[in-house]
Amino acid sequence: MAQEIERKFLVAGDFKPEVTKATRITQGYLSSIPERTVRVRVKGDKGYITIKGIGNESGANRFEWEKEIPVEDVQSLLKICEPGVIDKTRYLVPAGKHTFEVDEFYGDNDGLTVAEVELSSENEEFIKPAWLGKEVTGDVKYYNSMLMKNPYKNWK
Repeated sequence: MAQEIERKFLVAGDFKPEVTKATRITQGYLSSIPERTVRVRVKGDKGYITIKGIGNESGANRFEWEKEIPVEDVQSLLKICEPGVIDKTRYLVPAGKHTFEVDEFYGDNDGLTVAEVELSSENEEFIKPAWLGKEVTGDVKYYNSMLMKNPYKNWK
């Protein structure tokens, strides 16, 4: 089974001059319980269904399975998702041999920007760009499934 190893950070500076690609993402959750989240999303012109397991103690490592499905199926499934849709733009920003995925959120999560980097192991070294802020790996309030339930606008 596939494992996802990633670290997550707040963004504290201007990353946009380094962006190589930007894609709009809309997603909802059929299940948002931590033991198994089931997400559907439209990413650009493609649809996906993703199942994620609960994270390990550090929050950096967890099971992930994803399959491409027709966009029309995602749009139908979004109608039966739990309340709260995530709307964001994902920017790809290279840094050394890694690429950060920087998510700029809209709607109820407007003002929140987070960056993730996928790694081959939890100890893998990576370049930390100057715009990278505080690490929030394992902080569940930054999980998209939690942003749907308790959006950033409610944190203030």
